[in-house]
Parts: sequence; C-alpha cells; structure tokens
Amino acid sequence: MSAKAIYECKGKELLNKFLNDEAMKNRVAEVTEGVNWDKLTQENPWLLTESKLVVKPDQLIKRRGKLGLIKAGADLAGCREWLNGKLGKDFKIGASTGKLKHFVVEPFVAHQQNEEFYVCIFSHRYADSILFHHEGGIDIGDVDAKAVKLEVPVGSDPTADSIKSQLLSKAPAGAQGALTKFILSLYKVYKDLHFTYMEINPLVMTEGKIYILDLAAKIDQCAEFLCKSKWGELEFPPPFGRDALPEEAYIADLDAKSGASLKLTVLNRKGRIWTMVAGGGASVIYADTICDLGGASELANYGEYSGAPSEQQTYEYAKTILSLMTQEKHAEGKILIIGGGIANFTNVAMTFKGIVRALLEFQQKLIEFDVKIYVRRAGPNYQEGLRIMRELGDNLGVPIQVFGPETHMTAIVSMALGKRDIPPMPKRLQTTANFLLPGGALAKSPTTSRRGSSNELNQSTSSTASAQLETLANQVEGNKDKMLFTKSTKAVIWGMQMRAVQSMMDYDYVCSRKEPSVVAMIYPFTGDHKQKFYWGHKEVLIPAYKNMADCMKKHPDADVLINFASLRSAYESTVETMNFPQIRTIAIIAEGIPENLTRQLVKTADEKKVTIIGPATVGGVKPGCFKIGNTGGMLDNILSSKLYRPGSVAYVSRSGGMSNELNNIIALNTNGVYEGVAIGGDRYPGTTFMDHILRYQDNPEVKMLVLLGEVGGVEEYRLVNALKENRVNKPVIAWCIGTCAKMFTSEVQFGHAGACANAESETAEAKNKALKEVGASVPKSFDELGTLIREVYEKLVEEGAIVPQPEEAPPTVPMDYNWARELGLIRKPASFMTSICDERGHELLYAGIPITDIFKEDMGIGGVLSLLWFQRRLPKYATKFIEMCLMVTADHGPAVSGAHNTIVCARAGKDLISSLTSGLLTIGDRFGGALDAAARQFSDAYDTGLIPMDFVNDMRKKGQLIMGIGHRVKSLNNPDMRVVILKEYVQKNFPASPLLNYALEVEKITTSKKPNLILNVDGFIGVSFVDLLRTCGCFTREESQEYVEIGALNALFVLGRSMGFIGHYLDQKRLKQGLYRHPWDDISYIMPEGMNETQ
Repeated sequence: MSAKAIYECKGKELLNKFLNDEAMKNRVAEVTEGVNWDKLTQENPWLLTESKLVVKPDQLIKRRGKLGLIKAGADLAGCREWLNGKLGKDFKIGASTGKLKHFVVEPFVAHQQNEEFYVCIFSHRYADSILFHHEGGIDIGDVDAKAVKLEVPVGSDPTADSIKSQLLSKAPAGAQGALTKFILSLYKVYKDLHFTYMEINPLVMTEGKIYILDLAAKIDQCAEFLCKSKWGELEFPPPFGRDALPEEAYIADLDAKSGASLKLTVLNRKGRIWTMVAGGGASVIYADTICDLGGASELANYGEYSGAPSEQQTYEYAKTILSLMTQEKHAEGKILIIGGGIANFTNVAMTFKGIVRALLEFQQKLIEFDVKIYVRRAGPNYQEGLRIMRELGDNLGVPIQVFGPETHMTAIVSMALGKRDIPPMPKRLQTTANFLLPGGALAKSPTTSRRGSSNELNQSTSSTASAQLETLANQVEGNKDKMLFTKSTKAVIWGMQMRAVQSMMDYDYVCSRKEPSVVAMIYPFTGDHKQKFYWGHKEVLIPAYKNMADCMKKHPDADVLINFASLRSAYESTVETMNFPQIRTIAIIAEGIPENLTRQLVKTADEKKVTIIGPATVGGVKPGCFKIGNTGGMLDNILSSKLYRPGSVAYVSRSGGMSNELNNIIALNTNGVYEGVAIGGDRYPGTTFMDHILRYQDNPEVKMLVLLGEVGGVEEYRLVNALKENRVNKPVIAWCIGTCAKMFTSEVQFGHAGACANAESETAEAKNKALKEVGASVPKSFDELGTLIREVYEKLVEEGAIVPQPEEAPPTVPMDYNWARELGLIRKPASFMTSICDERGHELLYAGIPITDIFKEDMGIGGVLSLLWFQRRLPKYATKFIEMCLMVTADHGPAVSGAHNTIVCARAGKDLISSLTSGLLTIGDRFGGALDAAARQFSDAYDTGLIPMDFVNDMRKKGQLIMGIGHRVKSLNNPDMRVVILKEYVQKNFPASPLLNYALEVEKITTSKKPNLILNVDGFIGVSFVDLLRTCGCFTREESQEYVEIGALNALFVLGRSMGFIGHYLDQKRLKQGLYRHPWDDISYIMPEGMNETQ
C-alpha cells in the first residue's frame, strides 16, 4: 500500500517541526492503556498548568465530536475521570466495534465559532487540490459542495495571489494575510514530506494566532527512502475496529524483510473459509467470489503471497494461516482455498513445497478440524507443483481437490461452497513442459545453426512491419503511438535482467520474428560489455552499456525501453530515458515508486508524448509481435494461451498476474488475444484504462474489448461516458474487482496501492452497475467472466464480424537446461558431490543440522567441526577435546618454520592470504605434520600386538624415527604443559584410551635413553584422536582408520596453526615492520675451491 493514515499526534509533530512559525506549536500528550500519569506530567508539565484541556481518541475515528468522543474544557483531573470510562473500553461505530486505547490530550484553545476554518489538501493524478471553507467545525456538512478549491498542477506551486483570490475571498479581511502564509507553508510541508491527504478541521485563528485543532493525514509510505530522516519513526495505526493481531504483525515483518509481497488481514477468526492466494489481483477476486456466492459472513481472512517468495517464506506464511485456522472448530468443518492465477515468473512448485511442509506439520489438526482443501494454480513449473499437491492428498488424510489452468480460476470457490459439482480429474491442456505443440516440429523455423552472433542478426532483412501492419498503422489516425508494438519493435532493457531478456527472445522466436526485439541492455554499474543469449538454437551476443546516451546513439531504431530499475532509481532512469526522442514507449516494472515522483513522470510523459506502462506492472503483450519482460510467463503458458499469434480480443487490466489469467480465459473462450496491457497497480499508472481502450477502439483488427477494473479511483467512469457518447461502440465485457469491500466492517487495503475506495462511486459495485447501465456486458461475478466472454465472441462469429482462422503451430523453441532440470525432464551426473553442507534453502545446513539449531544448542566450533569433518554429532567431551587441540596448536612462537615464513612474507608486503599460504606450505613430516604419521605408527604397532619395547627396537632396526616422539626444548624435567593439560583431560573424560597408554609406555622407554624423547604434542594429539574415534561409539573401526589415512588429524594442526600464522601476519603489519633481509653473519658462505684456477 502507498497512502497510509498516520496518528494525529504524529502529524502534528511533523507540522511542529517543518511548518516554521506560521502556526502555534502543537502541545500533545499521548495517553495509552497503563499510562503513568506522574511520568506523563513530568514530560508535559503544561498538563498541570493549563486549566482547560481537550482529550480525544487518536485512532482514525471520523466525526469524534458527533460521537461524543471529545471532552473539552476540563482540567487534568476532569480528563482523567472522563478517560476512566473510555480508555481500554469497547466502543461501537457503525458496524465496527473496537477498543479505545490511544488518546491525546491538548490545551483547550478558546475561540469563537466565526474563527473556525476548514483546510484540506489531497492529491490526484494531475494536480493537488487545496480546499478551503471560511466556516469550519463539526457542522461543516458537505465539504465538496461548500468549499472553494484551488488546483495546483503537478510540478508547480501555488502563489500568494492565487490563494488569496481563489480560496480566501470569504475569509475575514484581517485574517487573509496570515492564512495565505499559512497555506503556502502548509502546502510546502505537504509536498516535501510526501503527504497524500491532509485535513485540518477546525483551523482556528484567534487573536492573530493560528492553531491546528483537529488533523487527519495520510502519507506515502513508499517515500520512506526519501523522507526517513524527516519523518523519524512512523507507525501506521490499523483502522478502528480491526486491531493488528500478532500473526498479522509477524507476516508484516516477513514482508518488510522480503523482496516478495506477503499480506495478511484477519477478518473473522471464527470464520469457516480461509484463503491462501497468490497474487494481489487474484486475492481480491477470490474474496469477491466468496462474498458473491454467499460466503461473506464466513470469510476468515484476506491476504496474498506474490513476487516469487521462497519455499521458506511460503512455509512461514502458510504455517501462520493454518495456526489461525485451527484455533476454533466449526460445526460444518473448514475450507481452505489455495488459489491463484497463472504466475508470470513465480516458481509454483517451490512455493507449493513450502505450503506442503506446513500442511504436513498441521496434519493432525487439519483432520481434527475437518478441513477440506481446494487448489487451483498455474504458471512456471505448475505441473510439478500440482503433482506434489495431488501426492499430498493421497497421504494427508484430508480431502484435497487440485486443478490447473484448464479450470477457471475461481471455479474452486463454487465447488467449495457446493454451488457446482467437483469434476473428475481435469483433462490436460495440449501443451507440455517441453514447450512443443503437437505438430510444432513441422512448423517453419529460423535457421538452427548452433553458432551465431548479434552481427548476423543485425544484417537480417530490413526491420519493417508487414504491409498489412503498416497499412493498419496508417489507418489509425496516422499516429504511430496508436500502435505501441509491431513485429519490428526494438527494445532496450534497463537492468541486468537475464531471465526476462531470454524470455522475450524466446517469445520473438516462437512468433517467427526475423530478429530479436531486444537490441541492447543498460546497466550503469559495470562497463560496456556483451551478454550471451539464445536465439532459438544458436547463441548470440547482446551489448550492454554503462551509459544510456551511448546505447541510444548506437541503436537509433530502438523505440521501447523496459525499465527494471529498483524503486529507488526507476524515477531518475525514466526521466533520463525521456530525454531521447526515439523512445516512444516505456514500461516501468518497479513497485513502490513514491506517488509524487510517479505523477511527475506522467506529466513529463504527456508533454513529450511518451506512453508509459506501469509502474508496478509486469507489462503487456502484442501476440505475434512483442512482449514486455516476463509477461505471459513460461513458453508453455504462452503456447496454451495462443499468444504467439493475434486473436480478436483486446484487454486492459491493472493486475499483472490477472493479465496472464485473462490471456488464459480469452484463449479458452475465443480465438485469442490481439493485445493486452496491465497498466499497473499503483494509484497513478503512467497510462490509464481509456488510453488503451481508445487505441483498441480505433483499431479495426480488434473486435471486442475486455476491461478488468477494480475498486478505487474513477477511471472506469471514463469508459462509461465513452459508451454513452458512442466513442466506444465495440462490444465491451467489463468487471471491476473488489466487490467484497462492502462486506467488511472496517477498511481493508487490497493488494494494489490504488485498490481502496474513498467514496461510494469508487466502489466496485457502483462501477459495475454504471458500466452495465450503458451497455457493457457485466457478469454477476468473476466466476462467470469466461462464460460471458464466450457468449459475446460466439455472437460476433455468428454475425460474421469475426472469422476464425485455422491454427498454425509455431516454431519450436528449445528449453533451457536449468529449467528442464527444474521440471525433472532431464538428468545428468553432477560435477561435484557434497554431503556436509547445503546452502540452497532458507537456512544453512551443516550435515543436515540448521545453523540456528547449532547456535541454540551452543555446539561451539568443536561441534561445527564434528559435523563438517565427520558428519556426526560427537559427544560433548569429544568436541571439547577438538577445541582444546586447536587452542594448544594455535601457535608456538615466531622461530618455527611456518611462523617464520609467514613473517617474512608479511614483511615483504604480501597480503594476508599469500602470507598465510607461505606458512602453511612448510607443514609436513618435519614440522607439524606428524599427527597422522604418529597415529599410523602407534596404531599399527598396537593393533599387531607389538609390545612397546619391540616397537621401539623394530623402528631402530628400520632406521626410522618414531613420529610424535622427541622435542628440541621440552623434556621429562621440563614438560610441555600443552601435553600435560591434554593428558589430564583425556584420562579424566575419555571412556578409554588404550593407544595413549601404549604411547606413554613407549615414552618411558625412549626417555630412559634421552630425556627429551618425550611424547610431544603432535604425537599426543595423534594417538588420543585415534582413541576418540575408536571409543566414542560414533565410528566403526574401518571408519576410524579411514579418517587417519585421509589426513583428518593433520587437519587439526593446520586449522589450529592458521590462527597463529594470522596472528603473526597482523602483528607484523601492526608493528609496521619493513622488508626482512637475513643478516650475513648468520650465513656460512662456502664457495667451491679452485674455481679461479686457469684450466
């Protein structure tokens, strides 16, 4: 949602901060449940000194005075007494009942009735309107009829003269100067802080001072990235009567942290019908259909998940809904509708996997609560998604009915409510996941050479439209802009959107275009380069430019730009684009662009005669010619919806997801789509419904029109007027979604920013009625839309207005390898195998253990190593021993070879990685690498039954050193405390240590000959680790031996000593040591003798 109401106290705080001195500063004290009055009076000492105060609720309640919710003229004691009967108590306003829990207390401003004024500013598409009435207060009545209005066009500011002459003519002459300054300043704050609505009633001017008494305001939430520092912390209160539940707050938090869209509003916790719907437009339509079919009183929730959420996000979303659904039983059982339109780019299988996880988790409760589940979905990988849903139905113990795109989107609602029979398993559509239509292999295709380049494409036949299209373009008032796209349209893509570009090129290929529609990409964050894509079977290069001017200069024939920039940069990049006259159409994909910026784009586009589609859209499609970005979804959907060739039906909608559904509905009931545009869900789309409807009306190839409007705004009434005036005389099938809004007792913001009725005329019900009255074909519900479209189409066929043409299969397009693998159509051996770590899901896994569990259980670094090195959860004593080994091997001074190398390298100016590597390369049998060798020697001797003396004698006979025995410095008389510490721990905590005991017996023999032939730290760790592997109960004898042989023990030394090497590197850098050169006096120079003698 974009425009959101704010607390009155927050609005006054912002006006205090930015209105300068044009009005008196508001003094406001907030009172909530559990208020500490002593603290409140300390923070607001004026509460004790003002003899007259005003107290009122601050909870988005209108007409508080008429409802008896304002106490004026009382002192603090009187206010507290009045609040005792209100604070925390339920209060009914109309059909809504809510708790009064947030009040404000302000000083009472004594004044006369004739000193009250009314001021309101609100925004619309082309201007901001300032309303003023010289008589304010609770009895103002019909403001629209009484107030005078000043329109301030977008991009301009009001003048003092215009305010005085057009707004203040009836205000007292003595007040006009101050009021003019106030309104000028107020408008500046309104615009700078991105307010969308502000009403002050009354505005009081008494004794030459201006006071803001009551304030209602809405602010553009999307402008947060621009205004956060000015706004401070903003809290958006829920409508009165619908307090935010913890579950709603949880989903809102998930939504805020996600690039996807996750929304949840609980309407009736005791309701029988629960929904889990994908898509903003689809979510409204499902709610509409439930209400239209008599289920309004049982509808429990409204919400949506869209924008390609991950498996984990849909799991969390589904789990939240199921937890709410299974709190209270219903006598007739419960219904769960898992619905959605045909997705454009969301991986249906991935989202369904998250839902399936949640359903399995709640299996017993779903059975207990007698839940019946109805599923309808389509889009990328929907076949796999429906398959796993059907498999779940076989095992869950709960009835699950599963349908795909062959079934009308809302048919599952009437099935669930018993309004229609549940059909048998639906017939599959004649498209498959390999993108081929029957007979498609026989269709004429462009060359299938494996090799190709963009140069070859640019040298193809002249990029002109067919003679038929050119003639048609001339017929449409000779205005190129009447036809946005042709078969020769060329587009530039802003953003590194590889998937969207490939989707467009595959579409071009299946439409038998001679060359791709995408000629270039713009991405300012990298230098000029080229990106590889597929054109049919061959690979081609598309240039990517850092600078837009360079791109436009090199591609003067490009006239469309598709802008995938983020909401933060979409405005600037679009403005820059409009500086190039060659671009006549711009599609803006981003959602959440601040409304003030969008309105400025609309103004600039109108001035430059540029067509803007969006923002907040998936785009549009001209079958057989061109599609924008991800419109139409995967190729299987494009083929099943016949979007590869033109039909006779043109449509316009707000919703991108529902545009894909319309493609499907129209294809199932007519000869297909001629053109379809999703103008976008924001309040101010770049083009309107009528901009496109008039194009369709003037195009003789379009025989019938479909409009999918929605609640909010008045744009649909332009079509009503056009039908009245016969400007539009082609058959129109229209339906405005959001009819369910009338069923809700409190305001609900639907999926699109513009989907909110601010007046009766803006309701979907009023629009549908008006359209029907002027001759448009309007169904009783969305459920009947397809049937009505078929009836109108068949009538036009019968009249001869439409002559169906025989189908021709399009060229075949190979499927990308990655997607084919995703669909399970192919397999190949993996290049790598791993069994220790998985980063692909929502949470990192170490040997199957989620990273959150590792921290919850405080497994430590020893526990992590046990998972990553051994794929097991070793006992606590074992992981502690691993950590101790790392600690004692971390460093042994700068003199050892590894540390010495690291220091020399660091002083030579090398980086950390190089210095560390040079130290690690010294590790081997002579330095640090004795752990494995010691473990092998001692375990072999022990396992073969050699007594310690025989083992020592045998090694002497072989002339081999016993690894792990001996130390340069330490001895029996000067023991190595590292070994002492480890020995005490092992002997105390290990279940058994036979190999260590054996090694200690060997040490007695060796030290009897020389006291420094002790069991050193390498040897100790080696033999003790073998004991750990053999006695902890987690490994077989063979597994234990394998870990010794593959070097697991040396890994302990390498990991531990790396810490020390890094320490030495940082130490040298910190000490700023210069280049090391070994001193001459520490080197023996021995030159060969006789080399100077004459031969």
